[in-house]
Amino acid sequence: MKAKWSCFGVAVVLLAMAVCLPGSSFAEEAEESSHAWREKAVEYAHILSRVKWTPVAEGLPKRGGGYFEKGTEYTGVPYSSVKAVGRCIGFDIYLKTFLAAVENPHSVLYTENLSGKVSNAAAYYGTVCSTFTSYALQCASPYRSSHHGPEFRKGVVLLEPQSAQAAEPGDIIYTPPAKVGGGSHVELVTEVEDSGGSVTAVRVEDSWPPTTRNLLRNASDFDSHISSRGRGLYRVTDFDAWREQNRAESFLLPNYDEDSATPAINRVLLLDRGDWVPYFKDQAVKFNVMDKDSKGVQSLVIKRGDTVVEQIAVRERGVIERLLSVCGDYTAYCVMSDGSLSQACEFSVCDLGFRLPVEAPARGKPWEITFSADNLSVIGVHLMNPKPPYDRYCVWLTEQDRRGGKAIVPAGLVRDAGRVQVWVIGENKYGRLTKEQEVVIVE
Repeated sequence: MKAKWSCFGVAVVLLAMAVCLPGSSFAEEAEESSHAWREKAVEYAHILSRVKWTPVAEGLPKRGGGYFEKGTEYTGVPYSSVKAVGRCIGFDIYLKTFLAAVENPHSVLYTENLSGKVSNAAAYYGTVCSTFTSYALQCASPYRSSHHGPEFRKGVVLLEPQSAQAAEPGDIIYTPPAKVGGGSHVELVTEVEDSGGSVTAVRVEDSWPPTTRNLLRNASDFDSHISSRGRGLYRVTDFDAWREQNRAESFLLPNYDEDSATPAINRVLLLDRGDWVPYFKDQAVKFNVMDKDSKGVQSLVIKRGDTVVEQIAVRERGVIERLLSVCGDYTAYCVMSDGSLSQACEFSVCDLGFRLPVEAPARGKPWEITFSADNLSVIGVHLMNPKPPYDRYCVWLTEQDRRGGKAIVPAGLVRDAGRVQVWVIGENKYGRLTKEQEVVIVE
């Protein structure tokens, strides 16, 4: 028997198609978008966790004690909570800046040690768990580990069931502090293996002393992992809501194209902070004439833009120090014995400062921070509680704010009165610089 279609029936079917097809398209687009950022999260995590490097000197400190061994190859960037004293790899400096510093035996990696000076820190350049996941999840500035979840962020949920069978790449594992005042931890799921529709193994990567970890656990071991220590498996369901204004693509760093490219490290000349890096104008720049290939060097040339600032005769390998007080973008290169020019190092000299209110600001009223910058664009102000629960608040600046040199902290932004660290952050094409002060907020 043939089916009979009335005109009304056809109209109903066509109407249903008209209504359902766009809806299906929207759902497919949302799914594609989710899949895209998750793929990027894994790709970007691997930039930091799969990089290989070999110290060329003794003295590069490990978090937890000891030193990275000269001549030993390591995988993953070093663990160090650099805060506002050192530089965070991926956010404050390019990965290639770290790799250049590794090749200079007189760089800050070997001559500076933050152990005992900055809590949870060791090397001058490094990452921690929260900066590692924030970098992978395409944030412009790191979220604290405890701030990845729904208590602080929108668009993220606790998964059900809490098991390997629910896991997907891009998911977050959060471990709360073991005790009052202890540190929390965050990890990233980067791979899920399955067989016949059942998950058999889950790969988890994180930043953990001394570098990064890459652990593939079978499903049972993964379940045991997330069921202990009060851990939770979370999923970002709305990527834009979770990041809000904290989007890497809105700023110069992180720069994933630069970080994923293989850099050409200078074999003749390197800076104490590596290469491709900003300096404060009150910081000396130390040029290490290395001449690794023994071609012979006549002179060191320092230029600001197209202007030669100084040409220094070079008689032997070694460090030449200069204090450059004029802000701008600089290059430095060597004139070799045969008259050829070496590869140039690139860096910038910058100034950054800010003033807090004379009187202690009240938590329930807006208050103002005035700032100035030279050869930097001030991108934001961060306010952080230095004690548990380590609340962190961001004030992102508009172009009008930058032109006016003012940031307004909204009333009630800071949840509790007390001592707060204020960071003002500026960036240019070579990286970011931060100035820090403390303020006491009153009720």
